[in-house]
Amino acid sequence: MDKDEYYRDILEGLASYYASPFIADILATASRFPAPDLGAALNKNQISGKQWLVNELHRVAGGRFRNIHILGSWYGVLAAMLLHDERFDIECVVCVDRDEHCKPIAESLNRTQIEHGKFHAITADIYQLDYERMAAGNGPGSIPDVLINTSCEHLDRFEEWYAKVPSGVLQVLQSNDYYACEEHSNCVPDLQAFQRQAPMSQLLFAASLRLKKYTRFMLIGYR
Repeated sequence: MDKDEYYRDILEGLASYYASPFIADILATASRFPAPDLGAALNKNQISGKQWLVNELHRVAGGRFRNIHILGSWYGVLAAMLLHDERFDIECVVCVDRDEHCKPIAESLNRTQIEHGKFHAITADIYQLDYERMAAGNGPGSIPDVLINTSCEHLDRFEEWYAKVPSGVLQVLQSNDYYACEEHSNCVPDLQAFQRQAPMSQLLFAASLRLKKYTRFMLIGYR
């Protein structure tokens, strides 16, 4: 038995034992898209930060939402975690990423949710999102009631993006102090610096999560 078959058998067994469509979708995605980055998107640090977000969002704001947008969504792991969490009642999650290679992987990872009309993936530059136009719509591209951005450390024009965010939308923002990553152009040294970078008129939650190589910071509130 080779290595791939070994891990495939493990995932198939877990999917069967837990009757988990999420694990089944992970297995199918890993088979179709054997990219190393998929493993990074599902590693312990990534999942820990996202589970922290899921738990605190539910605690602070409850679990019923019409439309959630996740910006810089990568492969849609957070969307799957929210949509498979039985504490939540979400009509639709829309993932937005400028990398066109992310969309097919995110759609595969959220195949079960697509079948129920609960997931959409969009390839777009978040700097160019038109929130005023979105406010006039009522479909997946309409303005969300929750806007999540867990990739603030990647935004070298953070102030430009943040100024466009509607004030009446609940925001969940994450950043970190992982300066060693070359792709991180907007890290912050601590939680207080993140709060200064993203000032909120109504701050509902602010905290830090220490992980193996860095600390992740999270804010929940309204601009």
